[in-house]
Amino acid sequence: MSTDVLSDVLSAVHLTGAVFFDVSARAPWVAEAPPSQRIARDVAPGSQHTIEYHVVTRGSCWISIVDRGDFEPVELGEGDIAVMPHGDPHALSSRPGMRAEPEWSIFQRPQDANLLPFRLNTGGDGPADTHLVCGFFSCDARPFNPLLASLPRFMRLGRTANTPEGLLDQFIRLATAEAGNKRAGSQSILNRLSELMFVEVVRQHMDQLGGDHTGWLAGLRDPLVGRALAQLHAHPARAWTLEDLASEAGASRSALAERFAQLVGYPPIQYLTQWRMQIAARRLTDRGVKVAAVAQEIGYDSEAAFSRAFKKFVGQSPSEWRSSPG
Repeated sequence: MSTDVLSDVLSAVHLTGAVFFDVSARAPWVAEAPPSQRIARDVAPGSQHTIEYHVVTRGSCWISIVDRGDFEPVELGEGDIAVMPHGDPHALSSRPGMRAEPEWSIFQRPQDANLLPFRLNTGGDGPADTHLVCGFFSCDARPFNPLLASLPRFMRLGRTANTPEGLLDQFIRLATAEAGNKRAGSQSILNRLSELMFVEVVRQHMDQLGGDHTGWLAGLRDPLVGRALAQLHAHPARAWTLEDLASEAGASRSALAERFAQLVGYPPIQYLTQWRMQIAARRLTDRGVKVAAVAQEIGYDSEAAFSRAFKKFVGQSPSEWRSSPG
């Protein structure tokens, strides 16, 4: 049930992966990444938001968020995956605390797709002691992305001695092979692999949430709220009332309203409205679909009622959204 809702959101916010860097580093070395919004047009043209990730396939390194005094540098070991969901500027280095000016030119996407992923050598003249595969995800942040809003600024996942081999290990092994061989189609394979990796990272992060966590992912994991979310996502056009939703979820109105607001942050019907607007925003990108048809798909009786609701939430009319660059 929860995985279906997660998949629904990932599809609606148009998650797309892109791998750009196959990095070999020799100590001492440091590489700094600027804020993702500064390079979004270059690494993922047309995207609203970019998420950066780094996979350590050999050796180790340190990662730190730039200009965040409350964030202590974190050591990444072989098999670790670091994700920056909100695109914070950060530095990767052979020792903690090292800084460097970002190399803006490397973020320019080459016209020849066969040049991807970039082979990047950095650091001293000795043998390469660290190898990373680095890349980006693009997704919609507007008008509503409940997953993005619930993710922390930094995520790190890795294997321990007690962790069985899973999807992340398979990703690392396949990504290493594809980045190294650079055969025809490698970029497409790496893109799809990275998307699968992100889904698994999110699932593991959700599994590790403590009982005191709140947010959309916490709600998704909660039995009661998870059932309610599954119903809303399965039938977004239905004329839901709180009483109907509570009945489907197997709880009283008051119990569902309290638990949903406690975890997600607002009432279920408000969530439904926001989710409808995200569905509509994606549908409106299809020029062949009429606004009236979109309104009907998400449960509005008239185009006028839908247009008023859309403009109230998004700040633009459906036609203005459709004609905007994103």
